[in-house]
Amino acid sequence: MADQSAPQDGAAKAWSGRFSEPVSDLVKRYTASVFFDNRMAAQDIRGSLAHARMLARQGIIGAQDLADIERGMAQIAGEIERGEFAWNLDDEDVHLNIEKRLTALVGDAGKRLHTGRSRNDQVATD
Repeated sequence: MADQSAPQDGAAKAWSGRFSEPVSDLVKRYTASVFFDNRMAAQDIRGSLAHARMLARQGIIGAQDLADIERGMAQIAGEIERGEFAWNLDDEDVHLNIEKRLTALVGDAGKRLHTGRSRNDQVATD
């Protein structure tokens, strides 16, 4: 599995946007769980797909969003299985790594996947 330690899109990190100085690599390694919890990637993907299907059934996202999310998640699952997925320490955990990759692949549909679901919901489901 590749390690990509630099931010892919320059966006603010999950919690470090409150600080004016960059987070040190030591703090990132201490607070990030991605290299431990990435073993839950398959469960995270399955849970996200179930959530997306529920959102579509309830009319919260459209059929095209669902199709894009399913396509993106299939690509991500393949990348992970082949050891090609670039796990990023700056993205802190398995959930944010997958979410950012999905959004890079499918755009706004990836952002809508989080609708009606907290990070705690995601963790408990995984």
